[in-house]
Amino acid sequence: MNVLIFGATGMVGQGVLRECLAAADVDRVMTVGRTPTGQQHPKLRELVHAEMWDYAKVEAELADFDACFFCIGVTSSGMSEQQYTHLTYDLTLAVAGTLARRNPQMVFVYVSGAGADSGETSRVMWSRVRGRTENALLKLPLRGVYIFRPGMIEPVGVKSKTASYRIMYSMIKPLLPLLRAALPDQILSTPQMGQAMLEAARHGAPKRVLESADINALSKRAKR
Repeated sequence: MNVLIFGATGMVGQGVLRECLAAADVDRVMTVGRTPTGQQHPKLRELVHAEMWDYAKVEAELADFDACFFCIGVTSSGMSEQQYTHLTYDLTLAVAGTLARRNPQMVFVYVSGAGADSGETSRVMWSRVRGRTENALLKLPLRGVYIFRPGMIEPVGVKSKTASYRIMYSMIKPLLPLLRAALPDQILSTPQMGQAMLEAARHGAPKRVLESADINALSKRAKR
């Protein structure tokens, strides 16, 4: 399996990259982003691409991939709806639309978030925009499109680039064993995210939109 990863320098993307490089059935991994990951591996190739909304010059390099794991995400804090839409909807569809032309047999996995509104009517701006992005992706002519809506994700062996997230995770880390015991299906880890994505690419998933409990179940299926 040949895999593309967008957002491999973020917390989730780092975890997904680790799982892809460790997977025996993944032959080639290419990351696409504005900055390199800083990692080296025989399977890994990095495409540093500054203009994330335009792939005309590198479109040929995005062919012959079996799966794409899209892990780019930004907080909506301090943004207008127009700004957040540009960084979420516009960017995601620029990538996915290009890949649908080049790799119609590809599986595309999109990391959204718990609370995204597929009805696109929520009073919460980010929820509407995420829901609209999800809906547009599900209409694309790809072999499979899966929407992941995780809630809390525990970073394992990776770090978030966002300082506020790093502080939050350091504060709740002592509580995670208790939280996992109380909410076993609601708290995911970065390895689980990667394992679930790979399982969706290999064998599909029972739903097109997966909440935390569904992602957890899919990651367990991958280990069988």
